[in-house]
Amino acid sequence: MALLYTSLILMKTLTRETLKIYLKHSLRYRWVLSVIVGGIVVGTVADALVPLAYKKFFDALSTGPGVAYEQILPAVWLVFAFGVASWLGWRVATFFNNFFQPRVMVDLVNTCFEYLQDHSYGFFTDSFTGSLVKKVTRYANAYEDISDQFFWSMGPILIRIITMLVVLYERLWILAAGFLLWTVVYMAFNYKFTLYKLPYDIRSAAADTEVGAHLADTVTNNINLKLFGGRSREIAAHKKITQKLFLFRKISWDLSSIVEAGQAGLMVIFELAMLLLAVKYWKMGILTLGDFALIQGYLLQIFGRLWDFGRNIRRIYQRLADADEMTEILETPHEVRDAPRAGEMSVREGLIEFSKVNFAYAKAGEVLQDFSLTVKPSERVALIGPSGGGKSTIVKLLFRFYDIQGGKITIDGQDIAKVSQASLREALALVPQEPILFHRSLMENIRYARPSASDEDVIVAAKAAHCHEFISAFPEGYQTFVGERGVKLSGGERQRVAIARAILKNAPILVLDEATSSLDSESERYIQDALRALMQGRTTIVIAHRLSTIMQMDRIIVLEAGKVIEEGKHKELLKVKKGLYQKLWHIQAGGFSV
Repeated sequence: MALLYTSLILMKTLTRETLKIYLKHSLRYRWVLSVIVGGIVVGTVADALVPLAYKKFFDALSTGPGVAYEQILPAVWLVFAFGVASWLGWRVATFFNNFFQPRVMVDLVNTCFEYLQDHSYGFFTDSFTGSLVKKVTRYANAYEDISDQFFWSMGPILIRIITMLVVLYERLWILAAGFLLWTVVYMAFNYKFTLYKLPYDIRSAAADTEVGAHLADTVTNNINLKLFGGRSREIAAHKKITQKLFLFRKISWDLSSIVEAGQAGLMVIFELAMLLLAVKYWKMGILTLGDFALIQGYLLQIFGRLWDFGRNIRRIYQRLADADEMTEILETPHEVRDAPRAGEMSVREGLIEFSKVNFAYAKAGEVLQDFSLTVKPSERVALIGPSGGGKSTIVKLLFRFYDIQGGKITIDGQDIAKVSQASLREALALVPQEPILFHRSLMENIRYARPSASDEDVIVAAKAAHCHEFISAFPEGYQTFVGERGVKLSGGERQRVAIARAILKNAPILVLDEATSSLDSESERYIQDALRALMQGRTTIVIAHRLSTIMQMDRIIVLEAGKVIEEGKHKELLKVKKGLYQKLWHIQAGGFSV
């Protein structure tokens, strides 16, 4: 119960924020919203007054067969007038809503997209792609469902109840009092039961998200299921997760059945009480036969609407539970943010300085402590060392994928924490170890580095990276789509595309993170020529495990446990007795690694 109570408290906080976000986006189109609300009010009031018109009609008929046609006609025209007003109100509201809801839903998706993209590198490494996509989709769909409930169900119910109370009060105050008392009891019963059921809806939504995340993860890694015989294990794990989803859904649906039984009982009791009360006052001559038509019309209207009220309020909370998952992300501050009045990075020389940098991952512990390193303008520096030594971390910090906990990183004397992230990364080009491509054409993927580049510029870069050969062999050439994450290309082909992007970007600082690790020996020889030309006049940082690729670097930095333990040129480091570089070189030169 403590867990459920905690979930409920968190839900209330997030729900307030969700409704604030929804309202903020809705109020961007105030005049459209006003027309929709006006149309709903007119349509609902007209619907609620139709039984009053029928009351007048039946009162006229009750005088006997000799009633004059002129006495009945006003009631008939009143029914028609209310029908026309209802038709106009609802049609206006519907047509304006056809613009309003889709527009706000698109705005919400754009808000989610923009906010997600500004989250840090670490946020995405800790999140399932499928889960994030599902949360964004749910967020917009939840708005549609919630606004539907307010506009077409909850709002009209409230307007209808007020109109009915006014009409009944005009006829007999005790009827209005009984109607109001029963409505309050009915709604309170539904609301309290919905709050009781809400924590189970929250856990059901979380279990549904977990199912989606596991499905996305296993689909993405389907090749691993096949390679390591993991099919039966993953099926068993999926069944376990879906069983949990089944249990929470069953509890939630069982509770819904209970509340529906309760509200049906309340309706039977109320109908009996109202009819007995009406008969009593009819016998006293206070009510007419037309009042029975009025009361029965209102009972039918209110029962139909309030029967849905229980479902509607539960549906609103279910959708809020769905939406709150995305709201939690929108309310999570970005870990890496531009400083107030952040300047623009301007690289003239390319001097990089790490000054007493301290950094630790949240869960992995300290990686760098009082780390200092200077890379001179146009210098080609290689970082090598055992896995976990801090090589990739240094690159991630240079790109400001994470913020450091102490010290300073500067480029040409400019603190990278005080310039905009966009301008910083514009000055850097990265060829990663495992390039990931968009499911777009090869032309678009290469041009992504410089959107203003012409087709000719892209082809020149592709030729320099030795992409042109395999691209030309495709039937659709540069218009070939590469599949999700570039899966239609081999590892070496993806890496050459990444190199082509770096060439096209033409940034003053170049970072190569195992840039030739996926290439065969012949391709590597071609690429090494392209990279040597690319590195000319640029400050370059190279991470490589194959020492043969870094022999010509101006300086080699050997890292271990986040510290510089050796540095110098290739020949100098080979002379360091029992040095780590010497040891690694002998292992690779001896044939244990290539």
